[in-house]
Amino acid sequence: MSHPAQTMPPGQQGRAAASGRTPAHVASPTDTGMIPIIGQPQPPEQQQQRRIFSPGFGLRGPRRNRHVVTADELAAIDMPIGDDGVIIGTDPESQPAVLGLSRPTAFDVVFVGGLWLAQVLALRAAATGARVGVETGRPQAWQQLAQAAGGGQQCVTVYPVGRVPAQGPSVSSPVVLIRDCGVRPPRGRVTSVPWQAVVTVLPFVSEHAPRWLAQAHLVGIQRISPQETDVVRDTLGVPDEHLQHLPTLHDGVALWCTRKHHKFVMTAPTDAETGLLGVARRMD
Repeated sequence: MSHPAQTMPPGQQGRAAASGRTPAHVASPTDTGMIPIIGQPQPPEQQQQRRIFSPGFGLRGPRRNRHVVTADELAAIDMPIGDDGVIIGTDPESQPAVLGLSRPTAFDVVFVGGLWLAQVLALRAAATGARVGVETGRPQAWQQLAQAAGGGQQCVTVYPVGRVPAQGPSVSSPVVLIRDCGVRPPRGRVTSVPWQAVVTVLPFVSEHAPRWLAQAHLVGIQRISPQETDVVRDTLGVPDEHLQHLPTLHDGVALWCTRKHHKFVMTAPTDAETGLLGVARRMD
C-alpha cells in the first residue's frame, strides 16, 4: 500500500503529531498555492466583494448581448454577388454585361465582327489581370495596342499565325488567346484548356463559319447581311425576332448568344479606348 508523500518537514511533522493537532493547511495535488485566511469567518457580503476584486479571478470582460437575428431577418443583411469577368457593355435594361473568360474549364468563343470590338475585348481582358495573346496575320494592326496596354508591363503579346507557344495558364495567371486569322483560321497549336479561353475572330459568316459556330460555347455577332443570318439561324437556332435586327445593328452593338440565351449588348468605349482605337466601327 502506497503512502502520500510528506508535505511537512520531519521536525514540524513530529511536533504536530505530539501536540495532537491537525495542521491548518495540507498541500494537495490540486492546490493552487493560495494560502487561505485563517481566522474569524467573514460575512457573506464581504466574501462576495473580496471575490470580485481578487486578482485570482481575472478581470471582468464586457457584458453585451449577442448579435442574433431570426431566420426571417436574414434576407435584410444579404449581399448580392454578380458575375466576374470582362464588362463588355450594357444590355437593353442598362445593366452591365459581363463576359467570364477566366474559367476552370475550357471555353471557346467565336466573334463575328470587326477589329475594333475585338481589340476592346483584348484591352478589357488585360485590365482584369489576364495575359492576352494575339495570333494574327496582320500584326501591324495589333502592335500599337500591345505597346500601349499594361502601362509598360508586357500583358499583350502578338504572335504570327501558327507560332503561339504554350502559355502555361493557371488560376493565378489566366490566359485569353485571340485568334485573328482571317475567314478560314487554321487549326491552332494552342487550344482552350482550364484558365485559358480562346476567342476566334471571323470578319463575316462564310461557308466555313458553321463549323466554328457549332463548336463554340459563346458566339458574338455584329452587323451581318441578311444572307448570313440564314446560316446563323440554321446553326445556332437564334429566334427570328433577334435575327431581323442583325442587318441593322449599330457599330458598337453585338448579339451574344448561346444555345439557350441571347442578349444584345452595347459597347461604349472609354476615353482611353477612344484615344487608342478610335470610335466604334464594324468594318476595318
